[in-house]
Amino acid sequence: MNCMAFPPTSGKEEGLPGRRGSDGKLRGRKRVTDPTPPLDSDIERVFIWDLDETIIIFHSLLTGTFSSRFGKDSSKAVSLGLWMEEMIFNLADSRLFFNDLEECDQVHIDDVASDDNGQDLSTYNFGSDGFQSPAGAGSLCLGSGVHGGVDWMRKLAFRYRRVKEIYNTYKNNVGGLLGSPKREEWLQLRREMEVLTDLWLTHALKALALINSRLNCVNVLVTTTQLIPALSKVLLYGLGSAFPIENIYSATKTGKESCFERISQRFGRRAVYVVIGDGAEEETVAKKKNMPFWRVSCRADLEALSHALELDYL
Repeated sequence: MNCMAFPPTSGKEEGLPGRRGSDGKLRGRKRVTDPTPPLDSDIERVFIWDLDETIIIFHSLLTGTFSSRFGKDSSKAVSLGLWMEEMIFNLADSRLFFNDLEECDQVHIDDVASDDNGQDLSTYNFGSDGFQSPAGAGSLCLGSGVHGGVDWMRKLAFRYRRVKEIYNTYKNNVGGLLGSPKREEWLQLRREMEVLTDLWLTHALKALALINSRLNCVNVLVTTTQLIPALSKVLLYGLGSAFPIENIYSATKTGKESCFERISQRFGRRAVYVVIGDGAEEETVAKKKNMPFWRVSCRADLEALSHALELDYL
Protein backbone atom coordinates (compact mmCIF):
# COMPACT_ATOMS: atom_id res chain seq x y z
CA MET A 1 0.00 0.00 0.00
CA ASN A 2 1.45 3.31 -1.02
CA CYS A 3 0.81 6.33 1.13
CA MET A 4 2.69 8.63 3.44
CA ALA A 5 4.15 6.86 6.42
CA PHE A 6 3.48 9.86 8.65
CA PRO A 7 0.04 11.45 8.39
CA PRO A 8 0.11 15.14 7.48
CA THR A 9 -1.19 16.51 10.75
CA SER A 10 0.29 19.23 12.86
CA GLY A 11 -1.03 17.65 16.05
CA LYS A 12 1.73 15.08 16.18
CA GLU A 13 4.49 17.67 16.07
CA GLU A 14 2.86 20.62 17.82
CA GLY A 15 0.13 19.42 20.11
CA LEU A 16 1.86 16.75 22.13
CA PRO A 17 5.33 18.08 22.94
CA GLY A 18 3.70 21.18 24.43
CA ARG A 19 1.77 19.07 26.94
CA ARG A 20 4.47 18.43 29.48
CA GLY A 21 4.45 18.03 33.23
CA SER A 22 6.14 20.45 35.58
CA ASP A 23 9.29 18.33 35.44
CA GLY A 24 9.49 18.82 31.67
CA LYS A 25 8.87 15.13 30.91
CA LEU A 26 6.20 13.91 28.56
CA ARG A 27 3.26 12.54 30.49
CA GLY A 28 1.80 9.05 30.34
CA ARG A 29 5.04 7.19 29.70
CA LYS A 30 5.23 4.83 32.69
CA ARG A 31 4.52 1.21 31.81
CA VAL A 32 2.01 -0.94 33.60
CA THR A 33 3.27 -2.64 36.74
CA ASP A 34 0.05 -2.68 38.78
CA PRO A 35 -2.90 -4.63 37.33
CA THR A 36 -5.38 -2.34 39.11
CA PRO A 37 -6.77 0.09 36.54
CA PRO A 38 -6.32 3.77 37.39
CA LEU A 39 -9.24 6.00 38.25
CA ASP A 40 -10.64 8.13 35.44
CA SER A 41 -9.27 11.21 37.19
CA ASP A 42 -5.76 9.71 37.17
CA ILE A 43 -5.69 9.12 33.41
CA GLU A 44 -3.06 11.34 31.78
CA ARG A 45 -3.52 10.50 28.10
CA VAL A 46 -6.70 9.47 26.30
CA PHE A 47 -6.53 8.00 22.78
CA ILE A 48 -9.92 8.43 21.09
CA TRP A 49 -10.29 5.98 18.21
CA ASP A 50 -12.69 5.79 15.30
CA LEU A 51 -13.71 2.20 14.44
CA ASP A 52 -14.61 1.56 10.79
CA GLU A 53 -11.81 2.04 8.26
CA THR A 54 -9.48 3.05 11.10
CA ILE A 55 -9.14 -0.02 13.32
CA ILE A 56 -11.21 -2.40 11.21
CA ILE A 57 -11.94 -2.70 7.51
CA PHE A 58 -15.63 -3.33 7.00
CA HIS A 59 -17.81 -0.77 5.24
CA SER A 60 -15.26 -0.16 2.47
CA LEU A 61 -15.35 -3.88 1.64
CA LEU A 62 -19.08 -3.64 0.95
CA THR A 63 -18.83 -0.46 -1.13
CA GLY A 64 -15.83 -1.62 -3.16
CA THR A 65 -13.75 1.35 -2.00
CA PHE A 66 -11.09 -0.79 -0.36
CA SER A 67 -10.60 -3.14 -3.30
CA SER A 68 -10.41 -0.35 -5.86
CA ARG A 69 -8.04 1.75 -3.78
CA PHE A 70 -5.62 -1.01 -2.90
CA GLY A 71 -5.95 -3.24 -5.95
CA LYS A 72 -7.78 -6.16 -4.33
CA ASP A 73 -10.24 -8.67 -5.74
CA SER A 74 -13.52 -6.75 -5.57
CA SER A 75 -15.80 -9.80 -5.58
CA LYS A 76 -13.79 -11.37 -2.76
CA ALA A 77 -13.86 -8.14 -0.76
CA VAL A 78 -17.64 -7.78 -1.10
CA SER A 79 -18.12 -11.46 -0.26
CA LEU A 80 -16.08 -11.15 2.95
CA GLY A 81 -17.84 -7.90 3.85
CA LEU A 82 -21.27 -9.50 3.46
CA TRP A 83 -20.11 -12.52 5.47
CA MET A 84 -18.92 -10.31 8.32
CA GLU A 85 -22.09 -8.20 8.14
CA GLU A 86 -24.19 -11.33 8.56
CA MET A 87 -22.13 -12.41 11.57
CA ILE A 88 -22.30 -8.95 13.15
CA PHE A 89 -26.08 -8.74 13.01
CA ASN A 90 -26.59 -12.40 13.84
CA LEU A 91 -24.60 -11.94 17.06
CA ALA A 92 -26.33 -8.64 17.81
CA ASP A 93 -29.78 -10.16 17.32
CA SER A 94 -29.23 -13.56 18.94
CA ARG A 95 -27.17 -12.61 22.00
CA LEU A 96 -27.21 -8.81 22.42
CA PHE A 97 -30.96 -8.04 22.18
CA PHE A 98 -30.65 -5.87 19.07
CA ASN A 99 -34.21 -6.72 18.02
CA ASP A 100 -35.39 -5.18 21.28
CA LEU A 101 -32.87 -2.35 21.43
CA GLU A 102 -32.53 -1.13 17.84
CA GLU A 103 -35.07 1.65 18.39
CA CYS A 104 -33.79 2.29 21.92
CA ASP A 105 -30.18 3.03 21.07
CA GLN A 106 -27.94 4.56 23.73
CA VAL A 107 -24.66 6.43 23.51
CA HIS A 108 -23.10 4.42 26.36
CA ILE A 109 -23.79 1.06 27.99
CA ASP A 110 -24.58 2.64 31.38
CA ASP A 111 -26.92 5.38 30.13
CA VAL A 112 -30.04 3.68 31.48
CA ALA A 113 -28.35 2.03 34.48
CA SER A 114 -30.15 4.40 36.87
CA ASP A 115 -33.41 2.64 35.92
CA ASP A 116 -32.02 -0.76 36.95
CA ASN A 117 -33.17 -1.93 40.40
CA GLY A 118 -30.39 -4.52 40.65
CA GLN A 119 -32.71 -7.51 40.38
CA ASP A 120 -31.04 -10.92 40.00
CA LEU A 121 -31.28 -11.79 36.30
CA SER A 122 -29.91 -15.35 36.49
CA THR A 123 -33.37 -16.88 35.97
CA TYR A 124 -35.03 -13.87 34.34
CA ASN A 125 -37.00 -14.65 31.17
CA PHE A 126 -36.36 -11.84 28.71
CA GLY A 127 -38.55 -13.49 26.11
CA SER A 128 -41.73 -13.26 28.13
CA ASP A 129 -41.41 -10.05 30.14
CA GLY A 130 -43.62 -8.06 27.77
CA PHE A 131 -40.90 -5.57 26.93
CA GLN A 132 -42.06 -4.68 23.42
CA SER A 133 -45.48 -3.17 23.00
CA PRO A 134 -47.71 -4.44 20.14
CA ALA A 135 -46.85 -1.26 18.22
CA GLY A 136 -43.15 -1.85 18.70
CA ALA A 137 -40.66 -0.14 20.97
CA GLY A 138 -39.93 2.82 18.73
CA SER A 139 -42.87 4.94 19.93
CA LEU A 140 -41.79 4.35 23.52
CA CYS A 141 -38.17 5.18 22.96
CA LEU A 142 -38.04 8.72 21.67
CA GLY A 143 -35.02 10.91 22.31
CA SER A 144 -32.76 9.21 24.81
CA GLY A 145 -35.34 6.52 25.57
CA VAL A 146 -37.04 7.90 28.66
CA HIS A 147 -40.68 7.86 27.57
CA GLY A 148 -41.63 4.25 28.24
CA GLY A 149 -42.73 4.34 31.86
CA VAL A 150 -40.91 3.09 34.96
CA ASP A 151 -41.60 -0.62 34.47
CA TRP A 152 -40.67 -0.53 30.79
CA MET A 153 -37.51 1.45 31.45
CA ARG A 154 -36.45 -1.08 34.07
CA LYS A 155 -36.80 -3.89 31.53
CA LEU A 156 -34.75 -1.81 29.07
CA ALA A 157 -32.06 -1.37 31.72
CA PHE A 158 -32.07 -5.12 32.40
CA ARG A 159 -31.23 -5.75 28.74
CA TYR A 160 -28.33 -3.34 28.74
CA ARG A 161 -27.05 -4.87 31.98
CA ARG A 162 -27.16 -8.34 30.42
CA VAL A 163 -25.36 -7.06 27.31
CA LYS A 164 -22.65 -5.67 29.58
CA GLU A 165 -22.36 -9.01 31.39
CA ILE A 166 -22.09 -10.92 28.11
CA TYR A 167 -19.44 -8.55 26.77
CA ASN A 168 -17.34 -8.77 29.93
CA THR A 169 -17.68 -12.55 30.09
CA TYR A 170 -16.77 -13.26 26.47
CA LYS A 171 -14.57 -10.34 25.37
CA ASN A 172 -11.53 -12.62 25.46
CA ASN A 173 -13.42 -15.76 24.42
CA VAL A 174 -15.63 -14.87 21.47
CA GLY A 175 -15.43 -18.44 20.21
CA GLY A 176 -17.12 -19.56 23.41
CA LEU A 177 -19.91 -17.06 22.81
CA LEU A 178 -20.45 -18.18 19.21
CA GLY A 179 -20.22 -21.91 19.81
CA SER A 180 -19.63 -24.51 17.11
CA PRO A 181 -19.86 -24.38 14.10
CA LYS A 182 -20.05 -20.55 14.16
CA ARG A 183 -16.69 -20.41 15.92
CA GLU A 184 -14.90 -22.20 13.08
CA GLU A 185 -16.69 -20.04 10.51
CA TRP A 186 -15.65 -16.89 12.39
CA LEU A 187 -12.00 -17.97 12.61
CA GLN A 188 -11.92 -18.69 8.89
CA LEU A 189 -13.47 -15.30 8.14
CA ARG A 190 -10.95 -13.51 10.35
CA ARG A 191 -8.06 -15.26 8.60
CA GLU A 192 -9.35 -14.44 5.13
CA MET A 193 -9.98 -10.80 6.03
CA GLU A 194 -6.48 -10.38 7.40
CA VAL A 195 -5.03 -11.79 4.18
CA LEU A 196 -7.18 -9.51 2.02
CA THR A 197 -6.40 -6.39 4.08
CA ASP A 198 -2.66 -7.10 4.44
CA LEU A 199 -2.89 -7.54 8.23
CA TRP A 200 -4.61 -4.17 8.77
CA LEU A 201 -6.26 -5.28 12.02
CA THR A 202 -3.03 -6.83 13.29
CA HIS A 203 -1.27 -3.46 12.96
CA ALA A 204 -4.16 -1.67 14.68
CA LEU A 205 -4.09 -4.18 17.54
CA LYS A 206 -0.37 -3.58 17.99
CA ALA A 207 -0.92 0.16 18.48
CA LEU A 208 -3.84 -0.47 20.83
CA ALA A 209 -1.75 -2.90 22.89
CA LEU A 210 1.13 -0.41 23.15
CA ILE A 211 -1.27 2.17 24.59
CA ASN A 212 -2.84 -0.34 26.96
CA SER A 213 0.61 -1.30 28.24
CA ARG A 214 1.11 2.20 29.61
CA LEU A 215 0.06 3.24 33.06
CA ASN A 216 -2.43 6.14 33.06
CA CYS A 217 -3.14 5.88 29.33
CA VAL A 218 -6.42 4.61 27.93
CA ASN A 219 -8.07 3.67 24.63
CA VAL A 220 -11.59 5.00 24.02
CA LEU A 221 -13.78 4.17 21.02
CA VAL A 222 -16.24 6.59 19.39
CA THR A 223 -18.14 5.10 16.47
CA THR A 224 -21.04 6.18 14.29
CA THR A 225 -22.38 2.61 14.47
CA GLN A 226 -25.29 2.03 16.85
CA LEU A 227 -24.07 0.80 20.23
CA ILE A 228 -25.24 -2.84 20.04
CA PRO A 229 -23.88 -3.57 16.53
CA ALA A 230 -20.72 -1.69 17.54
CA LEU A 231 -20.25 -4.05 20.49
CA SER A 232 -20.82 -6.98 18.13
CA LYS A 233 -18.15 -5.60 15.78
CA VAL A 234 -15.70 -5.08 18.64
CA LEU A 235 -16.16 -8.68 19.79
CA LEU A 236 -15.99 -10.26 16.34
CA TYR A 237 -12.88 -8.32 15.33
CA GLY A 238 -11.16 -9.38 18.58
CA LEU A 239 -11.01 -5.92 20.13
CA GLY A 240 -12.60 -6.77 23.47
CA SER A 241 -9.29 -6.74 25.34
CA ALA A 242 -8.44 -3.31 23.91
CA PHE A 243 -11.67 -1.58 24.89
CA PRO A 244 -13.46 -2.05 28.21
CA ILE A 245 -17.17 -1.71 27.47
CA GLU A 246 -17.26 1.50 29.55
CA ASN A 247 -14.87 3.05 27.00
CA ILE A 248 -17.14 2.53 23.98
CA TYR A 249 -19.41 5.34 22.80
CA SER A 250 -21.90 5.43 19.92
CA ALA A 251 -22.25 8.75 18.12
CA THR A 252 -25.22 7.62 16.03
CA LYS A 253 -27.72 9.83 17.85
CA THR A 254 -25.62 12.72 19.11
CA GLY A 255 -22.66 13.07 16.75
CA LYS A 256 -18.99 12.77 17.63
CA GLU A 257 -18.55 16.25 19.10
CA SER A 258 -21.05 15.46 21.84
CA CYS A 259 -19.22 12.19 22.59
CA PHE A 260 -15.84 13.95 22.69
CA GLU A 261 -17.25 16.49 25.13
CA ARG A 262 -18.59 13.72 27.32
CA ILE A 263 -15.23 11.95 27.30
CA SER A 264 -13.45 15.21 28.17
CA GLN A 265 -15.77 15.68 31.13
CA ARG A 266 -15.16 12.13 32.26
CA PHE A 267 -11.36 12.21 32.22
CA GLY A 268 -10.91 15.90 33.00
CA ARG A 269 -8.99 18.86 31.65
CA ARG A 270 -5.61 17.65 32.89
CA ALA A 271 -5.57 14.74 30.45
CA VAL A 272 -4.11 15.00 26.96
CA TYR A 273 -6.45 13.79 24.23
CA VAL A 274 -5.23 12.25 20.96
CA VAL A 275 -7.74 11.48 18.21
CA ILE A 276 -7.10 8.67 15.70
CA GLY A 277 -9.35 8.30 12.70
CA ASP A 278 -9.96 8.40 8.97
CA GLY A 279 -12.98 10.67 8.71
CA ALA A 280 -13.64 14.38 8.37
CA GLU A 281 -15.98 14.49 11.38
CA GLU A 282 -13.45 13.36 13.97
CA GLU A 283 -10.74 15.50 12.42
CA THR A 284 -12.95 18.60 12.49
CA VAL A 285 -13.94 18.03 16.12
CA ALA A 286 -10.34 17.31 17.11
CA LYS A 287 -9.15 20.58 15.57
CA LYS A 288 -12.01 22.49 17.19
CA LYS A 289 -11.03 21.12 20.59
CA ASN A 290 -7.26 21.50 19.97
CA MET A 291 -6.72 17.76 20.16
CA PRO A 292 -3.86 16.27 18.10
CA PHE A 293 -5.25 14.22 15.21
CA TRP A 294 -3.56 11.17 13.67
CA ARG A 295 -5.05 10.32 10.29
CA VAL A 296 -5.30 6.68 9.23
CA SER A 297 -5.63 6.42 5.46
CA CYS A 298 -3.73 3.20 4.91
CA ARG A 299 -1.90 0.44 6.74
CA ALA A 300 1.36 2.42 6.74
CA ASP A 301 -0.30 5.04 8.95
CA LEU A 302 -0.98 2.35 11.56
CA GLU A 303 2.62 1.13 11.31
CA ALA A 304 3.85 4.70 11.75
CA LEU A 305 1.54 5.13 14.74
CA SER A 306 3.00 2.07 16.47
CA HIS A 307 6.51 3.33 15.69
CA ALA A 308 5.69 6.73 17.19
CA LEU A 309 4.25 5.05 20.29
CA GLU A 310 7.33 2.84 20.67
CA LEU A 311 9.55 5.92 20.49
CA ASP A 312 7.33 7.76 23.00
CA TYR A 313 6.49 10.48 20.51
CA LEU A 314 2.84 10.05 21.45
